[in-house]
Amino acid sequence: MRRIFTFVFTCSESMFTSLPMNLEAAQMLLRRFICIERVPADQMPILEDIQVALRQVCDRSDDQIFGICADSAQQAIATLHHYLAALGYSARPQPDAIAGSVYLKFNPKTQRCHLDIYTGTHRGVLVSCQSADDEDVNETYGHLPLNLFADIP
Repeated sequence: MRRIFTFVFTCSESMFTSLPMNLEAAQMLLRRFICIERVPADQMPILEDIQVALRQVCDRSDDQIFGICADSAQQAIATLHHYLAALGYSARPQPDAIAGSVYLKFNPKTQRCHLDIYTGTHRGVLVSCQSADDEDVNETYGHLPLNLFADIP
């Protein structure tokens, strides 16, 4: 059973209110992160709203692939584990750590994990949602915050 929620945006505050939302609102919120290096602090949605939005789009897609740009392998791996746990995956890949900034890519369906040196300036998580049905979600969101699910065990 899919739940339909409402979504509220208050322009004067440039912040999203922490309310459940429908799929369209979830996608609109997550699209704010596409192709930008960092969302300005005064325009950053509430973390709980980003969590709700990401769960919505993941629920409406068949598969997800995660890409993480981080300052270290340890940060990337911890971030991946938090995202996977929060989205209901049991996998906890442990790639060999390398020094410096990294890009980590993980496909839960194939259990393939790749960690490599990353020289770019972006930091955050890319979540590629893929569905067989065109009516469901087929889109990549990010760079989402590295700490989005850091407080969730």
